Amino acid sequence: MHELIVRIAARGDGVTESGRHVPFGVPGDALLDDGALAPGPHHQEPPCRHFPECGGCQLQHADEVAYGGYLVSRVATALAQHELTAEIREPHLSPPNSRRRATLRALKVGSGAVVGFNAEKSHRIIDMRECHILRPELFALVQPLRELLGGLLKPKRPAEIVLTLIDGGPDVLLKGVEAQGLAATERLTSFAAGLQLARLSLDQGIGPETVYEPEPATATLSGHRVPFPVGAFLQATADGEAALVGCAREAVAGASAIADLFAGIGTFALGLGAKCAAEASRDAAAALKRAAPATAVEHRDLYRRPLDAGELQRFDAVILDPPRAGAEEQVRELARSAVRRIAYVSCNPATFTRDARILADGGYSLEWVQPVGQFRWSTHVELAACFSRDG
Repeated sequence: MHELIVRIAARGDGVTESGRHVPFGVPGDALLDDGALAPGPHHQEPPCRHFPECGGCQLQHADEVAYGGYLVSRVATALAQHELTAEIREPHLSPPNSRRRATLRALKVGSGAVVGFNAEKSHRIIDMRECHILRPELFALVQPLRELLGGLLKPKRPAEIVLTLIDGGPDVLLKGVEAQGLAATERLTSFAAGLQLARLSLDQGIGPETVYEPEPATATLSGHRVPFPVGAFLQATADGEAALVGCAREAVAGASAIADLFAGIGTFALGLGAKCAAEASRDAAAALKRAAPATAVEHRDLYRRPLDAGELQRFDAVILDPPRAGAEEQVRELARSAVRRIAYVSCNPATFTRDARILADGGYSLEWVQPVGQFRWSTHVELAACFSRDG
């Protein structure tokens, strides 16, 4: 006798027909009587030596079919919890080695340093010797960073390394790294120049300070070159960004006046020609203003001061791309508005479906949801969705 694994739970365990959770199980695997797991057709050999110890990935043992099914299942479960129904489309999966944004950890060990992601459910750092999710341009920095930080870090004081691949190459922000004196500064600038970084910045606890930037740092969004503030948000993969922009474009098709709320540096505003954009980060709003002078860009905290139903009368479509907390305050105003179409981009199915329920109760129909797997082999799920209401 055996039990089949029928789905993958939110945190990555396989789940049997009877509801039993089985580590590293995927649909089609069989749990045998002796507790052993017999791999099925969708159970693959994890490609990385650090799996499952490294916290960067939780699902390297799942092939594309199983991983895509997991994304769909997460969305379907979240919708069902709020009694919502919609077409769930075939998920978009970013390929391996496509992540252009990541935050690593570093710690001094002996005369050197360990650099990598934290271990799963731990603060211990896995000293990364290979990586199957990062873009090669970013992974190539890991060993040079070990050598650099071994001489800069203080014992027992971990640091963060924020890596983003932008137009001119890697943008590197070191947090918790002190560089005191001319020799340390020269070492940093030599490091940055030798590796042809787009920018190198330090945050020693009082905010980021750029120490190397041969040309103004920019990111190109939908063909528009945008100033890229230190630590600014960029979608995790280029193909994932393109998929989300395409979904938003479809969702608001035919609209003549579009508002982009939680606009960041303009991922959607620039691609869709938004008439208005609102963003809480002063630096991001300023960057978008410079890139899109024809767009009315407002520095505005939409949690404290959402656009009310009266302000929303100017628009026939709205794009939402909030942080993980969702957009409950803004969604309540949208539910009272006459806006006909909404494109909602989310990195958290739970808060998305909470907000979707508010919109549904306000008269909107949820037409479709597109899962997007930008964070390959992780339990992080993103999506884009289309809401509409009759005029």
